[in-house]
Amino acid sequence: MEPTSWRTELWHPLTLHFPIALLLFATVAKVVAAVISGEQQQFWQKVGSLLLFVGGATVWLAVYTGDMAEGIVARKICDPILLKRHETASLNMAWLFTAAVALQLLLSVNLIKVYLKALRLLTLLLMLIGSGYLIYSSHLGAQVVYEQAGGVNIPTSDCAGY
Repeated sequence: MEPTSWRTELWHPLTLHFPIALLLFATVAKVVAAVISGEQQQFWQKVGSLLLFVGGATVWLAVYTGDMAEGIVARKICDPILLKRHETASLNMAWLFTAAVALQLLLSVNLIKVYLKALRLLTLLLMLIGSGYLIYSSHLGAQVVYEQAGGVNIPTSDCAGY
């Protein structure tokens, strides 16, 4: 049996699950930090910040691999508008989380000394809106794969390729 070559469109599902998990958990951690106080609040702030930084970096890898996959998948699906909506929602989500990363970075290195609570709240708001776009984009991506067979290899009826 020959080794299977990596199809370009397969890189996207391999890279997108990291930012999905990291950014959703970052948002949950920041929400927890917003409703508690004391030492535990600092702990959850740090956890949320770390997850946000790593998720914010990996989200752009998922966007890049999504762009690679789009050129292949768009030619094979029945509704390319669905794919475009997925791309638009994904970019909105990536930019919202990038803005949250930038704000959190400014807060983490103490470059801003005024309006700290308001900036933390703004960061959380960006993350919550970004999470909404993340869930919506994930739903659209699932529709592309499971309803339109985007990126799915459909074998011949006699399975001659195997």
